[in-house]
Amino acid sequence: MFFAVARTTIAGRPALTVRGELDMATAPRLAEAAESLLATSPAALVVDLTPTAFLDSSGARTLVGIARRAAAAGTALHVVAPPGNRPVRLPIDLLDLGSVVPLVGSVDELPLAVPDRDAP
Repeated sequence: MFFAVARTTIAGRPALTVRGELDMATAPRLAEAAESLLATSPAALVVDLTPTAFLDSSGARTLVGIARRAAAAGTALHVVAPPGNRPVRLPIDLLDLGSVVPLVGSVDELPLAVPDRDAP
């Protein structure tokens, strides 16, 4: 089973691009990568699931945990989950993750401005 989490930059924001199957065996690796990145106090973070091949409940739970940690840290989070990626979007939609995790369908849907924490 192939899995990788790559630290990248998307639209001027730090990002984690997830490739392969995000499941019980691999979700802790995403959580660890997100925790490491959130420790640097970024203004924004993108988790890109575009190349992700599969998502189970453990992966979904990890996304909720990342959303909660980002919110607590004041980091604007966006999770890219294209509607055409059915193995990922189906569980996201069935679990109504969009109510907890800020979702966008593509990188092009990311807000243009990176949030400024110091703005009034």
